[in-house]
Amino acid sequence: MARKTLIWGLLAVAVGVPMAAAAASEQLAWRGPVYIIAGFAGIAALALVLVQPLLIGGYLPGLEAYRGRRAHRVIGGTLVVAVVIHVIGLWITSPPDMIDALTFTSPTPFSPFGVVAMWAIFAVALLALIRRRLGLRTWRIAHMSLAAVIVAGSVVHAVLIEGTMETMTKVALCALVVAAAVKVMVDLWARQNKTRPMMKSSGGSR
Repeated sequence: MARKTLIWGLLAVAVGVPMAAAAASEQLAWRGPVYIIAGFAGIAALALVLVQPLLIGGYLPGLEAYRGRRAHRVIGGTLVVAVVIHVIGLWITSPPDMIDALTFTSPTPFSPFGVVAMWAIFAVALLALIRRRLGLRTWRIAHMSLAAVIVAGSVVHAVLIEGTMETMTKVALCALVVAAAVKVMVDLWARQNKTRPMMKSSGGSR
């Protein structure tokens, strides 16, 4: 029980502190409501990118195995919604900037990383809809590859932006996102390598 409380408490701190720091930013006084909503949708999306590997790896107490995979799918859909809100909000506040970003002609260095991460998120959502047609191996390779792009693009995008997020809490959140992604990828790779010899020996004994 103590371990469960500790893990969920640490996750709440990891997500809540950057959110609270951004909410206290002086820059919000100069922003309109649509821009603020779009910005916090982006922060929420980054937080969800942290939660996703924790779910699929079974690291969150009470959400292991089937429950974790089901929650992973729900959070994936929520992530898509958060990204759409982020993009639409920024489009409403400044269409020219969004056109430049989407066409990779923006002078801001953070834009292309965010756009690449966005398309990777949409690609995962699309592949999830046709997962059964792909086959398990193809799905895993595509999912893991796109997940790596999402993590890298989202983190670099967030770190390069000088906005409402406080620097130290933002960097800490990004570091946790990378650590969680690397952890789950290493663990899944190890699990697959363990099952392969068992499958081979089982097939050879027939």
